[in-house]
Amino acid sequence: MVVSSAKRRHGISGDREHNSSGEAVAGLAARKAAARLLAAVIDARTPLDGLTDQENGHPQYKALDLRDRALVRAILVTALRYRMTISGLLARRLEKPLPPNATALSHILHVAAAQILFLDVPDSAAVDLAVTHAKSDPRTARFSGLVNGVLRTVARAKQDELAAARAATDEAPKWFSDRLKTVYGLDKARQILLAHRHEAPVDFSVKSDPALWAERLGGFVLPTGTVRVEKLSASVTELPGFGEGAWWVQDAAASLPARLFGDINGLRIADLCAAPGGKTAQLILAGAHVTALDMSKTRLARLTQNLERLGLAAEIVQADLLKYEPKDLFDAVLLDPPCSSTGTVRRHPDVPWTKTAADVEKLADLQRRLLARAVTLVKPGGRIVFSNCSLDPLEGEELYRDFLAGNFVDDPLRPGEIAGIDPFLTPQGTLRTTPADLELGSPGRSGLDGFFAARMRRAG
Repeated sequence: MVVSSAKRRHGISGDREHNSSGEAVAGLAARKAAARLLAAVIDARTPLDGLTDQENGHPQYKALDLRDRALVRAILVTALRYRMTISGLLARRLEKPLPPNATALSHILHVAAAQILFLDVPDSAAVDLAVTHAKSDPRTARFSGLVNGVLRTVARAKQDELAAARAATDEAPKWFSDRLKTVYGLDKARQILLAHRHEAPVDFSVKSDPALWAERLGGFVLPTGTVRVEKLSASVTELPGFGEGAWWVQDAAASLPARLFGDINGLRIADLCAAPGGKTAQLILAGAHVTALDMSKTRLARLTQNLERLGLAAEIVQADLLKYEPKDLFDAVLLDPPCSSTGTVRRHPDVPWTKTAADVEKLADLQRRLLARAVTLVKPGGRIVFSNCSLDPLEGEELYRDFLAGNFVDDPLRPGEIAGIDPFLTPQGTLRTTPADLELGSPGRSGLDGFFAARMRRAG
């Protein structure tokens, strides 16, 4: 199927829940957790990463053992990545659409259908657990027969109907699909949406000798110097080089903004909105004296842990950038502010379902204010790099174009200036990547997160 072998699980898990008769049912707790978390994503627009955080995640998720947590996350990622296909196949089996208040029933059906259509779970196990789940919930108990009938017909029809159902949808909510088509044109938008259907490879920024680490990790070196691995052989913490701090996980596109400064050896640079610290690490390794600033104490704790593992040091400051007053101005600043994250859908398929067009506009306004503050922290003549992982020009190209005025001058990137980035340069000298870029022969090897980056100088 379409889910990596690392995420495949058997239909019967180690958890124990009870049915309406009080009998223990293996696997039921995991399915209940999956449906509950799917509801949090779809109905409450709660980001999936927070819900499935190993330490601070949803209580129902944390109550599961590690194996069942992995199963729940695999179900959720699959249910979100293929939500429109699943919705279409379920709708064909219903005499009429589910009422708006039947969200609990809808989530039970989606969790089961994701397993039947895309995961290596026996159809019978997925159906039986969904029926038991429906019976155990007063909101859905009377629909248990419908659950059984719909899911069994989905299972019987999947070989004949799945390909056509996938071809009939953009696999995205309308606001997101329409926006991509408006911005990128029909063909490019379709390429981006197709890329979102595939799990992204894992990219590593290495301290030194990319070729060596590509061999040790079982990957290859991209033109930008990033090491890419299509499928991991173990968890990240178990891979060679983790304990010694030889590398960190960082999408190839996310590694580009820090390289736009050029030679920074000996310079004082502020990495604003710095957590989790990938760009901070790059700047330190390039010889800069780095101040890493972030508003979140929790995110700074993660940044500190990451730098400690890598054996790197920075001045770490917890502060609101809009109120931050450094003692001295910096030689350069890097701002990668909060954004809609629409460039990361391959890794985070919940993003289109937890964001709206209004969120994009709101975040663009926040970025504009943060950028206006960030540029005041750099010395005259110093460089400012602005970047984010959004696909929307409202947060990238348009924001940057509108900002260039007063005492700040464009500092466009030049072809051949930085190894490997020429394919992503715009005619204006800014950087733009999308998941449809960097074609390397197969979806598992290709693509980048969607990123925008631009460079300017403070006049004087």
